[in-house]
Amino acid sequence: MVLSPKVYTWLCGLFASLGSIIFGYDLGVMAGVLSATDFISTMGSRFDDPNLEGLITSILLLGCFAGMFPVAYFADTLGRRKTIQIGALVYILGGALQTGAHNMDMMWAGRFFAGFGIGIMADLAPLYQAEIAHPSIRGRLTTLQQFMLGIGAFAASWITYGTSAGLKGTQAEWRIPLGIQIIPAVPLFAFILLLPESPRWLAEKGRLDEATRTLAKLHAHGNVNELFVVSQMEDIKAEIQRAKEIGSASWSELLTDSSNFRRVSLGYILQFSVQMTGVSAIQYYSTTIFTTMGFSATRVLLFQSINSVIALIGEACCVLWVDNTGRRLPLIVGNVVSGMSFVVGSILMARWPGTVDNDAAHYIFIITTWIFNFFFSACIGPLSWAYPAEIYSTRTRAKATAVTSSASWISNFFIAQVTPVAFSHIGWKYYLVFAICGHTNALFVWAFYPETTGRRLEEMDALFHDAPVFVANTPYAKKQDRLLAEKELREGTFVPGDLSERAGYTIDEEKVFEERRDHMH
Repeated sequence: MVLSPKVYTWLCGLFASLGSIIFGYDLGVMAGVLSATDFISTMGSRFDDPNLEGLITSILLLGCFAGMFPVAYFADTLGRRKTIQIGALVYILGGALQTGAHNMDMMWAGRFFAGFGIGIMADLAPLYQAEIAHPSIRGRLTTLQQFMLGIGAFAASWITYGTSAGLKGTQAEWRIPLGIQIIPAVPLFAFILLLPESPRWLAEKGRLDEATRTLAKLHAHGNVNELFVVSQMEDIKAEIQRAKEIGSASWSELLTDSSNFRRVSLGYILQFSVQMTGVSAIQYYSTTIFTTMGFSATRVLLFQSINSVIALIGEACCVLWVDNTGRRLPLIVGNVVSGMSFVVGSILMARWPGTVDNDAAHYIFIITTWIFNFFFSACIGPLSWAYPAEIYSTRTRAKATAVTSSASWISNFFIAQVTPVAFSHIGWKYYLVFAICGHTNALFVWAFYPETTGRRLEEMDALFHDAPVFVANTPYAKKQDRLLAEKELREGTFVPGDLSERAGYTIDEEKVFEERRDHMH
């Protein structure tokens, strides 16, 4: 059976996102590992220091941040696939060190190297997916990053719950969950080179014929004369020509060029804002948070396992519908619900903590957490990776996504380090930080983030050059119906002056379609 181009492209993106399973697994596994009695005794007396305990979790994120620096160079020099392969190899080393750790230092080293590999893979997967995707499925493809992350967290939560219940007090209780994390990295390292290289990277390196054949393989059953392939290659060549006139991208250009600086700022703020929803505080320290509400550690791991199922459902909803809903609306709605859930959570923790006999309030707290997790997984998490991956030009994309991804690692590290200290000093008041930030995140997205749904990657330079800084209630906040426009072009029924109302196009963008219509007919 011959696969349709979109299915083939989707499967390529799915395999590339195996690194996200690893990331999700590593985020979820530590909640079970840190509470294992044999792990605590193996790590020694230094585990009693809450700062050093927090470092076991957060040093992974420092490794992710360190992986940011070489990823841009390797991605532009070696290509997207080989760089992902390097990340998988480094991760395997880190996973092996964690599994065999006999002291705190060895565990820290393993976590750092694992983070280094994750930083490379997590940055490159959505970038690669965005560069191979058709505009009509780019959202579904790039949001696979969070869906696969959810699968990893799902596996971690149920594996740690199982080992905690069946192997309690043994080394296997924590070494088995840590060893399993290596498994997804092996096929990723072994087979990633069987996937097609990014056609945009190939074109940028002067391999235009290979880029054309790759585009045709991805989108037209190998037909290099298909309309989409021809028009896409024309766009890519035009962008490369502009890049040659400007010169090769530099790090400083991300700050000195106003359009680039705007995009980097929006991407950086978006990634940072994700952690200010409180997701990592819950993910890393669910045991601490839920036990303050009167639940046992084993029951908490069960709640966390159920939470991972809910997250998967939410992420699946995002993958299925994101190209219909656009980017802005889910981010706004998700952040509002996130903020409201922490408002309710703050009230419940303050009024009915675990020391108060009120099971109903305690279970409502758990349900509130589940509601938050669904909306985060359906609206916020996936788009925090998808949006930055699609807003940059090819010549700056690797460097720019490395910078914006660093915001995720830094804010993640910050939350991981601060949360145990904050809860021990101010308790439920710490929840108010996330209650406030959820609402300010939503307001910021509504005001400043242009809609990117339906646009080709080669259009992003023009979008961020033309769109005003404040985009709310402008055409730049609307979702484009590119499929409608392309269909009308093919059929010769394109009507000027009509698309801005029906498809979210500006007048200047309609002129481009008029020119293409005249060229085609």
